[in-house]
Amino acid sequence: MLKLAALDAEDLSVISAQMQDAVARAGDFSFSPKTKQFALVANRFAWDEDKVPQRRRTGLHFGRVTAVQTLKISRSQPDVILSLLAIAFVESDAPSGEIVLTFSGGATVRLTVECIEASLKDLGPAWETAHRPSHGDEG
Repeated sequence: MLKLAALDAEDLSVISAQMQDAVARAGDFSFSPKTKQFALVANRFAWDEDKVPQRRRTGLHFGRVTAVQTLKISRSQPDVILSLLAIAFVESDAPSGEIVLTFSGGATVRLTVECIEASLKDLGPAWETAHRPSHGDEG
């Protein structure tokens, strides 16, 4: 079970690496402007597991979020499955900036943040998967 926190861009890159190839339903994204919280639940591929390809149900949380913008993600299609490619931070006026979640197919979520405040937590046991994500650059 993995539990990580990020308070700077370097920490966030570790979370990005662990969440690479996670799959999530668009309907599993949530933003609360009142509490400045954005969260999602995804099935992350356990890149840290060497023996058997596994996935884990994982929660990803961002605090201090003042705005959320999406591209190629529709609230009217909550069952669309998105594959996370990367999470990056683009600083504007330190320590604020944007956290950009990039998904396959050009879909993105842009979080305007006061600062980086992110956490990842596995929510349950792993299960075996028959498919190891491939990026075409192996071999």
